[in-house]
Amino acid sequence: MDWPEGARAVLHVDMDAFFASVEVLDDPSLRGRPVIVGGPKDARGVVSAASYEARPHGVRSAMPLRTAARLCPHGVFLPVRMERYAEVSRRVFALLDRFSPLVEPLSVDEAFLDLSGSERLLGGPVAAARALRAAIAAETGLTASVGVAPNKFVAKIASDLRKPDALVVVRPDEVEAFLAPLPVERMWGIGPRGAGALRALGVATFRALARAEPERLRPALGSGVEALQALARGRDERPVVCASAPKSVGREITFPEDVRDAAALHATLVHLADRVASRLRREGLRARTLTLKVRYAPFRTLTRRATFDEPACTTAALLDAAAALFRDRTPGAREPVRLLGLAASGFSSQGLLFPSPAAERGARLEASVDRVRERFGTRALARGAVLGSGTGRRRGGEGS
Repeated sequence: MDWPEGARAVLHVDMDAFFASVEVLDDPSLRGRPVIVGGPKDARGVVSAASYEARPHGVRSAMPLRTAARLCPHGVFLPVRMERYAEVSRRVFALLDRFSPLVEPLSVDEAFLDLSGSERLLGGPVAAARALRAAIAAETGLTASVGVAPNKFVAKIASDLRKPDALVVVRPDEVEAFLAPLPVERMWGIGPRGAGALRALGVATFRALARAEPERLRPALGSGVEALQALARGRDERPVVCASAPKSVGREITFPEDVRDAAALHATLVHLADRVASRLRREGLRARTLTLKVRYAPFRTLTRRATFDEPACTTAALLDAAAALFRDRTPGAREPVRLLGLAASGFSSQGLLFPSPAAERGARLEASVDRVRERFGTRALARGAVLGSGTGRRRGGEGS
């Protein structure tokens, strides 16, 4: 039997080394080589993704790039191409939507699906998981690891257990046996320090965590003891929740070297405003608030905020506000810049009842630009300031 009739079924789908896998997909000569995505090996940023060939060398996500370069000097270091990853992600999520109306994105490369009661339509959750993995491979050229379980917690652990390109099924009557021998390091919400404290108490596995007296664990785990023990027993009642509208849309760029040149900084603001505005239009949103983020060495960060008279979604409106905020930085804050970021928030999904003629013309023009880029690529049309500066070719690490 695929799955017990009437039992809840949750899938956790996790694309394997997603950013690095997309790079290999686009450049097959990289196959079998240690690919590290994040920027040049001597940059100040961090690793965004590492292929499975890089991981035996100790390279991990969020590790400083310079550390990764020491561990894996022969690695192929590549810049982040978030727009390309987002494009592939949209294709993956379109596939997920075919299998369930209940899809909860966790990031660009992973999601939960609720497949409860899918027997008639899909042949059951295990058959659906196999079909989904095959569809992802056929339509994107990438692999995904999938966990099938009665709840989100167990499904997520299952998908991570045998990566890459794996399907792990944990049926309702198998949950306790599946979790019991796992090390406490795999428990959601317990970091290295908490795991070390538990091991000092003789608690090394999920079984030991589930059976221990709560008061004995409280010095190590604090007030969350009972919730963690419930998870260790495989109890998780959280529903799969469909994606809601974003609370903010932002982009930021970390420069490979601190930047003082005013023209280069302005070009970066143009690039950021263009990317944020494009995302707003794609999502059908207009923003009432824009926040500027400026980081100086050593990691001193300044933020400034502006409110629009009319909710905005054009590059021109966002750039005007961003440039004014940048000019109005506090006196003495003119030292070289390490990072620039823009974030739009306070969204309205409705058009203005009586938009100004200038706003209407600007929106129509930029909608035309969007259509050209959608057909010919994001670099088909670029603003002069960006082309002249090289910002559109990635001045350091960029994230969203």
